[in-house]
Amino acid sequence: MDDTLIQMLRFASKGYACSQIMALLALDRCKDSNPGLVRSMAGLAYGCGNGTGTCGVLTGACCVIGYFAGKGTDEEKQNEALMLMLEELTDWFDEKIGKRHSGITCQAIVGEAGPQASRNICANILSETYSRTLDVLSAHDIHI
Repeated sequence: MDDTLIQMLRFASKGYACSQIMALLALDRCKDSNPGLVRSMAGLAYGCGNGTGTCGVLTGACCVIGYFAGKGTDEEKQNEALMLMLEELTDWFDEKIGKRHSGITCQAIVGEAGPQASRNICANILSETYSRTLDVLSAHDIHI
């Protein structure tokens, strides 16, 4: 079991949702905290609450990319590669996860069991996607 998986399980045992765990992993990696960001990420969980939206792992990962590459103040500029990074991640997720589960909605991934089943099914998806998110950022010279 690697360190990322141990961190994921620790966060999950404390009641955080997949999208929140994605943010917590990234914040923890850069030794930062942002409770407001973590709280807001709860809105992405289980496909924005009803399972029919895009998987919270993917939307959470896109938010992580945005956190490091997006515009956050009047003085900042968005990274020129932001949209490309989001596209790369989404294309990868659709190809890797979407094909495996016949879609990228939470319902397609976890089935009728809903969020209760997600801990078992989503741990690997979260780990794979977090790793891919770091790869996408790194490929565009953003190292966290």
